[in-house]
Amino acid sequence: MRKEPTHFMILIAIFAALTAIGAFIKIPLPVVPFTLQIVMVFLAAALLGAKGAFFSQIIYIGLGLIGLPVFNEGGGPMYIFKPSFGFLIGFLIAAFIMGSYLEKKEQKTMKEYVTANFIGLIIIYSIAIPYLYVMLNIWLQADVSWRYVLMIGFVTSIPADILLAIVSGFLATKLVKALKPIYLPSKV
Repeated sequence: MRKEPTHFMILIAIFAALTAIGAFIKIPLPVVPFTLQIVMVFLAAALLGAKGAFFSQIIYIGLGLIGLPVFNEGGGPMYIFKPSFGFLIGFLIAAFIMGSYLEKKEQKTMKEYVTANFIGLIIIYSIAIPYLYVMLNIWLQADVSWRYVLMIGFVTSIPADILLAIVSGFLATKLVKALKPIYLPSKV
């Protein structure tokens, strides 16, 4: 494994911290609050590539699971039983896949960044919604329907997430241009 430049490792740590900050910029909703964490995942994939984005989310989730209160409702190992934890798993996997998608693109335009973000949304929700259903029905024994889970976990937040995917695509084009000459790895 080759050593990453120090500034790139610092960017990974910064995106882990930004994801934690994004957890506290939220609109409280029942069961699954709406946060800005997803913006940080989108931007991490665009700016850090697959490996860097993945590690930023591993660090973020790891810090929360060891007990630091970086998740939107605290932290600790029992957080895996929170119905919304599936979103965090989705962030991790989506960050890697979005970063991989972008690394394969020769020319990265706003369209490519937005496409990557939409791919990320599909991955995140594909993991988070079933996780939400299982945790509510099995762990919390709430006996809720798929319709209810889709309403609280998808319908209430997907319009804003679509808007954030587009805005993040625009931001990514500007940030990559500004940061690439001095801070970003050549794959980005």
